[in-house]
Amino acid sequence: MVTIQETPVATLRGEPTTIAELADKRAVLLVNVASRCGLTPQYTVLEALHEKFAERGFTVIGVPSNQFGGQEPGSAAEIEEFCSTTYGVTFPMTAKMDVNGADRDPLYAQLTEAVDPSGYTGDIRWNFEKFVLSPTGEVTARFAPKTAPDAPEVLAAIEAVLPS
Repeated sequence: MVTIQETPVATLRGEPTTIAELADKRAVLLVNVASRCGLTPQYTVLEALHEKFAERGFTVIGVPSNQFGGQEPGSAAEIEEFCSTTYGVTFPMTAKMDVNGADRDPLYAQLTEAVDPSGYTGDIRWNFEKFVLSPTGEVTARFAPKTAPDAPEVLAAIEAVLPS
């Protein structure tokens, strides 16, 4: 089985890579994102977390998906422009991918096995579902879309996996 770290993905610009290369041996908050969702303002907090913890070995990775209400219809260039100009996003983003269904990306086939604090496991429920990954790629926490990226439980999960 391919580990989460070794899972092939593409960057938003379509360049082949892996989660390990995007993470660069850092702890990760991996989030499926969308530009036209009521939760889109979470980008502001995600960028703030990325900046706050970067020097301690942390990054956010955004994963655009158009599977929920068609809320990420744009091209890669449009997504990149929106995220950088509207929210100042500097964290890495993958190419748009399916997170549920028959065409679910292998990355999400692994991630959806994780359990959130309420005991939920399985399909991604909506945009902005969050996963905390250790620097070795272990999924250590999962949070529902409406859980704020800076909620105390998310911050605790991030702190727990930051490199020493």
